[in-house]
Amino acid sequence: MAGVAILEAHKTRREYFTDEHLMFRESLRKFLEKEAIPFFDQWEEDRIIPRSFWKKLGDNQFLCPWVDEKYGGLGLDLGFSIVLVEELSRIGAGLSGIGLHSEIVVPYIDEYGTEEQKTKYLPGCLSGDLITAVGMTEPGAGSDLASIKTTAIKDGDHYIINGQKTFISNGILSDLIILACKTDPKATPGHKGISLLLVDRDTPGFSRGRKLNKVGMNSQDTAELIFEDARVPVGNLLGEEGKGFYYLMNKLQRERIISTLRAQVMAEEMLSTTLAYVKERHVFGKPLSKFQNTQFVMAELATQVHLGRVLMDDTIVKFSKGQDVTSEVSMAKWWITDMARKMAPECMQLHGGYGYMEEYKIARMYRDIAANPIFAGTNEIMKVILAKNMGM
Repeated sequence: MAGVAILEAHKTRREYFTDEHLMFRESLRKFLEKEAIPFFDQWEEDRIIPRSFWKKLGDNQFLCPWVDEKYGGLGLDLGFSIVLVEELSRIGAGLSGIGLHSEIVVPYIDEYGTEEQKTKYLPGCLSGDLITAVGMTEPGAGSDLASIKTTAIKDGDHYIINGQKTFISNGILSDLIILACKTDPKATPGHKGISLLLVDRDTPGFSRGRKLNKVGMNSQDTAELIFEDARVPVGNLLGEEGKGFYYLMNKLQRERIISTLRAQVMAEEMLSTTLAYVKERHVFGKPLSKFQNTQFVMAELATQVHLGRVLMDDTIVKFSKGQDVTSEVSMAKWWITDMARKMAPECMQLHGGYGYMEEYKIARMYRDIAANPIFAGTNEIMKVILAKNMGM
């Protein structure tokens, strides 16, 4: 099938991949086949990824491959990060917290942290001894970040933090949290009072709330975070006070690329899983793939997935060259995540009753993909950004 052949080529060699990238992918894939795939169903049932797996990733230098060698990293380019996210996503969305740590949270420390902060935290982030999270969303503030209520008021050589965060990925396991909070609650407009603080696991006054029970992505731990007069040293301020909103906005494009890439990989996995099933499943004496309706549906899905991959790769290439990709990222984020969510029930339908059974991968992907149009800014927000960039 020509469309699928094109997709297979996309998986292995793209214009921003070198032989070194492909060797890294092969090494990572072998590692995951041994250390993740045999245990993933149990992790989904346990609703958490064991810390021992994080340590194994660190021991094999798969975490944060882009970090400078002076902190123990490999100093590798964006292509290696893309490979990491893709290979984790092919196994299951429950592994997304690893990509969050490696490719979204730790870059804040690398870019905005002091030399002392980077020396203190980056080696642990690389080794898997320190698991990170970012605390933005609150019960009453999601996409509207400027309306957060969590405060951090300076008191001598400490900030006193009060507030609550929710839907925090890695919320249970995290040892270090980059917390968005109001250091100037009276600032107008509200986003000017936001700062970022580094909050350690053992910070007095910091506690975990509920471990949230999600529809999908079960092995990705998600939790509430509670701050009750939590005391954080002023030395844990990340960057400048009052600049937190701008730091978050600056890193959003990378976050949205990573989030969209996961959805694209899931779409590719749903397509290949369903294609294999319809070829082997016999109905009325012939393979399901020989029925015209099946062929039409699969042809449409293959086209959509291919279009998604082309858009994804074009955006990644431009981003890697330092171009402003605000519009392209917004387009890719809403279109690809929406495409993947819509194809999930079609793939499940082609599996028939078996698609509704837990032992079939399509059932898990059907659940997992539902959150992608919400992550990293809802798809509605992506359209608002696009409309604004179009002068409307």
